[in-house]
Parts: sequence; structure tokens; C-alpha cells
Amino acid sequence: MPHYLHYDVFTNRPFEGNQLAVFPDARGLPAERMQVITREMNFSESTFVLPAEANGTAVRMRIFTPGSELPMAGHPTIGTTFALADLGVIRPGADHFVFGLGLGPTRVELEWQGSQLHFAWMDQRPPEFRQPASSPDEILRAIGLPDAARPGGGPPIEEVSCGVPFLLVPLASSGEVDRAEADAGALRRLRSAFPQGHVGVFLFALEPDGSDVTVYSRMFAPGSGVPEDPATGSATGPLGCYLVAHEVVPATRWLDMVSLQGVRLLRPSRLHMRIQASAADAITRVQVGGQAVRVGAGSVDV
Repeated sequence: MPHYLHYDVFTNRPFEGNQLAVFPDARGLPAERMQVITREMNFSESTFVLPAEANGTAVRMRIFTPGSELPMAGHPTIGTTFALADLGVIRPGADHFVFGLGLGPTRVELEWQGSQLHFAWMDQRPPEFRQPASSPDEILRAIGLPDAARPGGGPPIEEVSCGVPFLLVPLASSGEVDRAEADAGALRRLRSAFPQGHVGVFLFALEPDGSDVTVYSRMFAPGSGVPEDPATGSATGPLGCYLVAHEVVPATRWLDMVSLQGVRLLRPSRLHMRIQASAADAITRVQVGGQAVRVGAGSVDV
């Protein structure tokens, strides 16, 4: 009877952010059962924690969407970090924790308030940028928008990966982001420039100067069983790199960017980006950070 903890991630308020089921002891569960359980939970992802398999890692973690297993993901990593801290697996005051994920060791830096974990920063891989294999018209049709929704003379649509590739689509305003309507069939037909294939289309718009967030965003991934995601950490690393590489934001903000996602789903989520770079074309470190709050617990009869 596997037990799980229910967290809302990229928020510090219950019933906001992105829901996550964390199974802190998944020993004895085969992968096909993890997939079935994730489909039953029907959150964007569920995580399954196992004993470490590689030197330098504390645990092995497997991440599933309702449709497939992922090599890495952001909100599952941040949420599971908070779960393991609440359970005492991560000792209070520790400065970091290392997960073994499908793409290898993944470091998470930790910030504490007393004995309580306050904030977690996940390291992601250096970015890879590729020109999309699908045309801009095909991409825009798949999200139900005309070419006029894009900012005139702005940066291009691009496919970017920090471990998992996403099509990044800059739009002219948050209103255009909200007007997007996903065509699930058209989204599944989009081709990827990466061998493993993209898992979603991430659309965003810059917020005005003086806002406490940098961009307003949404993400569609019907091919992975996620029609729309309230918070997508694995796309937020690529987003931060895109903003830096195209000099969309000034260098003074590269270590302090925030994406507001999930508003249309009534699950507002705040995803923080910290990009270290000596120049716009010389990114040296990618981090995605946030908070999480426990909202429940339970067990599954299998």
C-alpha cells in the first residue's frame, strides 16, 4: 500500500501552484505500476523515490506524467525536495541535496528559516538552442493565434532545452497569452528539432517595468497527457536562458527573474530563474527555484 504526500509547488499558499504526488518509498513498485498510479492521481506529475543508484546522489527519483516518464522536471524536483525535508530525509540546515534523475545527478540548493525549508533552487543543464523543425505558422495555429499576436521585430520562436526541450513562443502581451486556445491534435503533430522530441509549447509575454514578475506564461503538452500545466520548471530554465541569450531583459535582472504561470487555471504559480552568465552568449549556470506547501497525504491500494 504505497503512501504519498500531496504538495502544491511553486507557491506558498495551499490550492495554488502545481499539484504533485510524492511517493517517498517506492521500493517494490515496477515502472509500469508507477505509470498507472500517476495516471490515477491525474496530476501533471507524480514522483517515486528509491534508494540511490549512483555515487554522489542521495536518492534515485523517477518522474511520471499521466502519459510518460520524464528524464527530469522542475516542479517534481522542487516539490519532492520539500517533502523529503518535511520527512527529515534532508537534515535541517543542509545547504544542498542531490537527486539521481533520468538524465543524471541533479543538485538542489536549499534555503532555510530555522528548521523549515523555505526555498529550493534546482540546477539544470546548460541550454541548447535550435531552430524549430515546425514553421511559425504551424506553431501559432496549434495555439490558436494569428501571427499578429507576436511582438513586431521581437525575438524568434525557438526550441530550447536544459534537459527537456520546449518550443518557446514570445507574444506581444499577457492578453495574447490568455487568448491562446490549444488544439491538441495540432500540438501533437508539431515536430521537434531535438532527437527525443519536445514535450510542450511554452508561450509568454514580458510584463511591464515595475511589475514584480518578469513574464506571464502558459504551457501546453497534450502529448504527455498534460493539456495545460500550471507550472513548468523544466521549461523555466530554457525560458531564463532565452531571455538572457536574446537580451530581452537587462543583465541586472539575470539573477532575479520570475515567471507567473497557471493564472488561467486558477493555480497561480511563481517560478524563479537565476541565470549566471559572463555575457548573453556565455551562460555558465541555470537554476530554477521556488517554494512548496503540503496540503494532504494518502495511500493507494495496489
